[in-house]
Amino acid sequence: MDKDNLQKIIKEIDTLISYYDDVRRRSKYDDLSDLEDPIQAEVRARLGSCIDRLAPHNSLYRKNIESHSSYQIGALRALRADYQAGFLAKIETMVQAELFSDFLEMAKYLLDNGYKDPAAVIIGSVLEEQLRVLSVKNNLPVILSGRPIKAESLNAELARADVVSKLDQKSITAWLDLRNKAAHGHFDDYTLDQVKLMHQGVQDFIARMS
Repeated sequence: MDKDNLQKIIKEIDTLISYYDDVRRRSKYDDLSDLEDPIQAEVRARLGSCIDRLAPHNSLYRKNIESHSSYQIGALRALRADYQAGFLAKIETMVQAELFSDFLEMAKYLLDNGYKDPAAVIIGSVLEEQLRVLSVKNNLPVILSGRPIKAESLNAELARADVVSKLDQKSITAWLDLRNKAAHGHFDDYTLDQVKLMHQGVQDFIARMS
């Protein structure tokens, strides 16, 4: 995660913590149980919404989304500390790497059994997601006019920004073309061996860029 995005997240969390602290001064209890119901509901909604936006899926922080505000604020403070320490970025990278590895293993199984067409689609999808991850990491847009930017355009922008080399750009263009042929039923336009080379190439590319 780049420094600017990290600072925005920290600032958002700090704003919510300050908001809670202001309300807390008007209450005798950490869970604000002596305040009016609308105030309690607002605090819980705002803290829960922040946790929902910023906490990784299936993380322990999320178990406190609908808890009392005293638990929510504890989760939010812990979340801030972990962002500040860089733990969240490491977790995110590890999860992405794991997912990519799983899908590429699935594609290898298909290739080993001669199913080149679904394997090509899976490999291409992993490649496209990696391009999106690289774009976000390098502050390049992935959405335009409310629609996801196409993989080939992401590839071009990444090359223009020197995130990927010109040689990688050419390889990615060829892999995306093969994926498109598989996705549109042009199965005679490529061979099993070409998909195997694509699989190895995409695997190597992701390993280098992670």
